[in-house]
This record gives sequence, C-alpha cells and structure tokens, in this order.
Amino acid sequence: MVLSGGIGSGKSTVAELLEHRGWKVIPGDRLGHEVLEPDGEAFEAVARTWPEVVRDGRIDRGALATIVFSDPAQLERLEAITHPAIARRIAAAVGEAGDRPVAVEIPIIAGGLVDPSWTRVVVDAPREVRFARAVARGGDPGDVERRMASQPDRETWLRWANEVIDNTGDLAALEEEVDRLVERITTTPS
Repeated sequence: MVLSGGIGSGKSTVAELLEHRGWKVIPGDRLGHEVLEPDGEAFEAVARTWPEVVRDGRIDRGALATIVFSDPAQLERLEAITHPAIARRIAAAVGEAGDRPVAVEIPIIAGGLVDPSWTRVVVDAPREVRFARAVARGGDPGDVERRMASQPDRETWLRWANEVIDNTGDLAALEEEVDRLVERITTTPS
C-alpha cells in the first residue's frame, strides 16, 4: 500500500501503528533525504541546479524547500531529479520485505514512485487541524503554510485515495481506523 496525506495529517503515526501490527513501513521521505546526501544519487544534479543551497558540502534542505515550495515549476524540477532515485530505493526496500505486508509512507501523491496498482491510502484531517499539528511539533508557521500551499488540496487527496483514514479524533479512534483498514486490505482478494 501507499500511505500518504498532507503535512500534519498523521501519516507518520499511522505508519507507526502499522509497524506495531507487523507491517514493513518504508519511509519515502527519509529516502528522499538520503538521495540528497553528498553520496546520494541526486546530490550532484541538485547542487548544479541550485548551487545557492549547497553549504559546507551539503544540501541545505531548508534553503531548497524555500525555493521549491514557493514555485511549482521549481518543485517539478526537483522531483524530476529526485524521484527516479527514490523510486529505485523504494523498489529495493520492497524486495527486502519478504512476505510482510508493505506500506510506503510518502508525503505526496505518488506519481511514479510506486506501483500504480497498489492501494492508495490517505490519512485525512481538516486543514486547520493539520496546520495546528505541524506547528505544534515545531514547524515554522510560514514554512508550514508554504508546504501546505505546495501540496494538493484536501479534495484532490481524497479523489486520489482508494482508502481514507479519518484522523480527526484521538489516538484510540485512529487505532480503530487503522485496524479496520488492515482488516479490509488483508481480507480483500487482489
């Protein structure tokens, strides 16, 4: 399955709950960070494209975010550089999962990162709830706004999804949502 949702939706919490239920969770966001490391597959191309974000031999992800989350064309350029490398890393991690069920946690609508036949699960909460969560966990309000503006709106997320997890309640309610999802996914024939 592909597990996604906008910033502050709670997809990382859902990923943790899936791990506790025996799933292999592949953190696409972390893989995205890894490809930007000095030895990562996307480092050189990103450094050539935006030399101003290279500081002390590393990509300053905050500086890069300021550029790409304020300009959709720049975000598209970044994704064209990073997504092929991230997709290869995801495929390798899926191969290492063996017989365990797999959830690939990604912060975007997947595009070409994963198999298009996989179940697309979106963790959903109203925008104001997501904003408050992202700021409460230390996000700069301006940066959170830019990131939210660069992501699809709620209706787009919901249209993309095959399954939706409602995360407007407390942790116990979220656990029930996850249990129902796991039950539906694991008992539905492929």
